[in-house]
Amino acid sequence: MSAAGSAAKPANVARFLPWQEDIARSWLQQGERFAHAWLIHGLAGIGKLQFGAAAAASLLCESPREGLACGACHACTWVAAGNHPDLRRVRPEAIALEEGAEAAAESGDDPVETTATGGSSKRAPSKEIRIDQLRALESWFNTATHRGGWRVALIYPAQAMNVVSANALLKVLEEPPPRTLFLLVADAPDRLLPTLLSRCRRLPLPTPAPEQARAWLQSQGIDDADDWLAAAGGAPVGALRLAQSGESACPAWLEQLLLPLSSGKGSDIGSLADQLEKMPAAQWIDALQRLYVDLMLAGAGAAPRYFPRLAEPVARTAARAQPGRLAEAARWLTRQRALAGHPLNAKLFAHAALQRVVQSCQA
Repeated sequence: MSAAGSAAKPANVARFLPWQEDIARSWLQQGERFAHAWLIHGLAGIGKLQFGAAAAASLLCESPREGLACGACHACTWVAAGNHPDLRRVRPEAIALEEGAEAAAESGDDPVETTATGGSSKRAPSKEIRIDQLRALESWFNTATHRGGWRVALIYPAQAMNVVSANALLKVLEEPPPRTLFLLVADAPDRLLPTLLSRCRRLPLPTPAPEQARAWLQSQGIDDADDWLAAAGGAPVGALRLAQSGESACPAWLEQLLLPLSSGKGSDIGSLADQLEKMPAAQWIDALQRLYVDLMLAGAGAAPRYFPRLAEPVARTAARAQPGRLAEAARWLTRQRALAGHPLNAKLFAHAALQRVVQSCQA
């Protein structure tokens, strides 16, 4: 195949999800009036990062079609290969490793992937965006863009910046480099510095309609799409991740916990703790937090949001429990979420959490 034919072959660049395309076209057609910093935010699991990646590809594309990346030009090929000179991804080292960017985690001078510099000593990958990652961009800012186009920094999740790194970015945004765009992706904008928020234009992304989300999940080969969507709070990308995790939309252990409580009996905490011990703590805490949302909704006479299959036992349990105790237990679980990654005794941690749940659901 000729070089020209190879270049014309569509590249596997990030694409906007079906519910994002109209928003993206309208947004990208601002041309030279485009703001230099954008905060892309919305419900977790609706595809904000995919939107940011597709936006970066579209902004760098040399032959965009209705504002979206063509997938066939040299720029799209470079973006798909991960080596476009005018694209930087700035994210915590832990996320970079999950994405398979081991080389980027070991070296801060990778041309595309900007992560914290790794030393020879072993340490846990950082879960924060650190100041040295932003400092590593300084030489990039001071070089000319390729072919005179845009330069794009994709920062995610933006709430992972600590105070020092956020202030470093703020200084850059106060006097932004020419032809440079910053795309910040965040689930929780309220966790960003107010001064940083003031330097960004906001682009809120909506949650897709249930019909559209269901159709997309079914196109991905997911059965029982409605149950997975409910488990993810209506977020289709989050629902897809849950469906691919090997869990069920309504975990069996959760049903084992709730059914006895709904009839006023005690649950077998010991055997349940044995099951949870083998799971990441963040996973089962998240399921319990969603259960408490359903319990408090049922207490107010509303339908459950996350586990519709447990609607009857949830309603019976909520009717027996005191609303104040449910609310306090829910707040307690939120505090425990901060401990989920710590090297605690996993079984004792699970046992304590289950005991707190049982106590809060007693009459």
